[in-house]
Amino acid sequence: MRSGPRTGVRWFSVYDCAADWEREGPAAEILTRWVHEHLMRPHPALGRPGPVCPFVRQSVVRGLFWAGLAEGGDGLTSSRMHRIVEDAFELYQALRQENPAEARGLTLVTVFPGLTRFDLVDAVHAERKTDVVGQGMMLGQFYPGCSVPGLWDRDFHPLDAPLPMLVLRSMMSTDFPFLAARSDWLYAYLSRVAPDLPRTLRQSIADRMRVSESDAAEITSLRAHSADEHAR
Repeated sequence: MRSGPRTGVRWFSVYDCAADWEREGPAAEILTRWVHEHLMRPHPALGRPGPVCPFVRQSVVRGLFWAGLAEGGDGLTSSRMHRIVEDAFELYQALRQENPAEARGLTLVTVFPGLTRFDLVDAVHAERKTDVVGQGMMLGQFYPGCSVPGLWDRDFHPLDAPLPMLVLRSMMSTDFPFLAARSDWLYAYLSRVAPDLPRTLRQSIADRMRVSESDAAEITSLRAHSADEHAR
């Protein structure tokens, strides 16, 4: 278990400290059940074979799945949530440095039990995304009713979750659609997947590949990989 120095939020290695995690309360059980019964299994509406989230499945199998509960519900302020994200990001980086061989498989989930102001999740996600992406990582927003479309079927909503949460993970080769709206995001993506390209070439490609904000919302149409191409 690790505690955030700014907020005191506690994150657990869920499958190394299963008993401690379960004692955190109902939200801990809901998250674990959702991971096992939804994310790690196929879904008929997904649009491709395999589990809903192969990344999380590998994190669980390899014991690299961390989670914490940030209490406060609708009493949480934007500034408090930003401090929680800062603690989570600091912990995520520390865990990566402690185990470099497994760094790419790490998932860190921060759940906000009782929060129904999902616009706050979206706002904090939008404000922190650039910092996270610039470090070669991804920050995902999940909550009940999240309407972000899936990569394989726009009517499937993979970020629709039983609890509001923000999730940190490594950037993968398949993340292009989530990064196409801004040149700096695309530059970070190219730096991650094609680091041997000269910096000026990476920037030129990023500038040319950027799409409009309205086009960027059509994530499914931006998918650049096939069903037999896996994230790296």
